Amino acid sequence: MSKAPQKTSDAVDERVRLIRELAKVMEDTGLVEIDLEDDNVSVHLSKTGTMAPAQMMSPMMAAPAPAAPHSAAAPTPFETAKAAAADKSVPDNAITSPMVGTAYLAPEPGAAVFIKEGDNIKAGQTLLIIEAMKVMNPITAPSAGTVRQILVDDGQPVEFGEPLVVID
Repeated sequence: MSKAPQKTSDAVDERVRLIRELAKVMEDTGLVEIDLEDDNVSVHLSKTGTMAPAQMMSPMMAAPAPAAPHSAAAPTPFETAKAAAADKSVPDNAITSPMVGTAYLAPEPGAAVFIKEGDNIKAGQTLLIIEAMKVMNPITAPSAGTVRQILVDDGQPVEFGEPLVVID
């Protein structure tokens, strides 16, 4: 009997995670409406005029955030990566993330990575993949060159516009 409630709880947790990811995509991209449908779930999210008070409160609620790094809690991997990216001067030739998701440097766990620093690559070659809403999206080289720097770690969350790889 204990297995059925756990499966239900897991399914609810997964749906909540999906809704949060979709809401984040909407926030990051400025979308006002998004639909997702597959065999198991159908989700429709929409920003309406009734959400304006919450949107107006968001900046006030976000104000305490700068105090968070001073707390005793350890920074998340994303916060650490964001701080590291801010410390480095990112060259103009950096390839940036076209979406919010999770970056993977190899096609599957335990497999060889797509690229290493110093590799010569061809235009169209897969550099890494970004998983967004359970879809694996290959990020390809726009032109031939040499991989100078890989700016993300395997399994790292990335945001739209975040630098991923520097190619000369």
